[in-house]
Amino acid sequence: MDLFEYARSKSMEQEAPLASRIRPRTLDEVVGQQHIIGKDKLLYRAIMADKLSSLIFYGPPGTGKTTLAKVIANTTSAAFTQINATVAGKKDMEEVVKEAKDRLGMYGKKTILFVDEIHRFNKGQQDYLLPFVEDGTLVLIGATTENPYFEVNGALLSRSVVFELKPLSKEDIMTLVMRAVYDEERGMGAYHAKIHQDAAEFLADVAGGDARAALNAVELGVLTTAPAEDGYIHITLDVASQCIQKRVVRYDKGGDNHYDTISAFIKSMRGSDPDAAVYYLARMLYAGESVTFIARRIMICASEDVGNADPQALQVAVAAAQAVERVGMPESQLILAQAALYVATAPKSNSATNAIYDAMNAVKSGSATVPPYLQDGHYGGAGKLGRAIGYEYAHDFPKHFSKQRYLPKELGDQKFYIPSENGYEREIKRYLDWLHED
Repeated sequence: MDLFEYARSKSMEQEAPLASRIRPRTLDEVVGQQHIIGKDKLLYRAIMADKLSSLIFYGPPGTGKTTLAKVIANTTSAAFTQINATVAGKKDMEEVVKEAKDRLGMYGKKTILFVDEIHRFNKGQQDYLLPFVEDGTLVLIGATTENPYFEVNGALLSRSVVFELKPLSKEDIMTLVMRAVYDEERGMGAYHAKIHQDAAEFLADVAGGDARAALNAVELGVLTTAPAEDGYIHITLDVASQCIQKRVVRYDKGGDNHYDTISAFIKSMRGSDPDAAVYYLARMLYAGESVTFIARRIMICASEDVGNADPQALQVAVAAAQAVERVGMPESQLILAQAALYVATAPKSNSATNAIYDAMNAVKSGSATVPPYLQDGHYGGAGKLGRAIGYEYAHDFPKHFSKQRYLPKELGDQKFYIPSENGYEREIKRYLDWLHED
């Protein structure tokens, strides 16, 4: 590196965006992803021992894929080369391979090639790298936001270890925001900025696990806000909301707003008001409520308030809950809206809810004996004990129905399930009435 190139690199480093300048340089500085870089984990041990095999980092934007690659670059004794698959062509890869071969042949030094957005490489480009990864000329580190099992060459995958990075937690992003505001060497500390607690919490919340989004908002806020009378730049909640272009919704996930909104959401579905249901759903999603929490409430409502008036409602709700876990935001809002609107517009019945509550109360109030003819008779000596004797097999009777008593005699003629006249329960009621006709 000559003097001019060194000066240019230092200038770029100083003028780089905050999210780039504040990147951790060592493993100990990395925030989050402890499921793969905890001190007892394989990746941590491999980096510290400088014994890396080819890796694929897979995860949403802003979760630390490039950061981990940079940490490896600062840690390894191997040469580190980076290219971006969105702009790199075959000529770029040929140059990397030639330099790697020369380096290995002359100095016995390995080369780590970091390919950002590796899913952007076409099949031919990925195939070109394969023999050099296989013979050890290159140690490949690929980063992708797309599922590598769909987007990366199977042969490359078989020679790599895939690590999935998760969205950062709110606490992780809070740590990074505070570091960015007050770090005087690489952060915004030299600007004498202060961030208010509610502003930091807001940024950490609405960033949705993307550290880069929160850090970009911090940088924009510091650079565009005038100092106050005390000489400090104050990043308030209002400044933070403007910088991340998201209006503040007062919604404390542990407080009244949380419970009031979810209560209104459930009552709107129960009350068959689809407009109100989707509005409260939008409020929760906008404020960053957990999609899995919302999905659970829809499932409960589908059973508690719709029940057998439309048995399909529970299937829709369960399918939505499974789908949001696989899809994630922002697409999950479509899935949750579909499920909430289905439940809101379905015919309602709480007969199943009343049935189980009444049955539970009957169980709590005292013990009752299972009639002997209903007891298990599939073991030796059961007949001598009077078990299963006298049981009437329903399919031997007209309508496939026997009028034999099934409830314990201690309960008399108590009724637990009384179908409503709503939706499919009307058919259930008619069927039961037909069975009991003389």
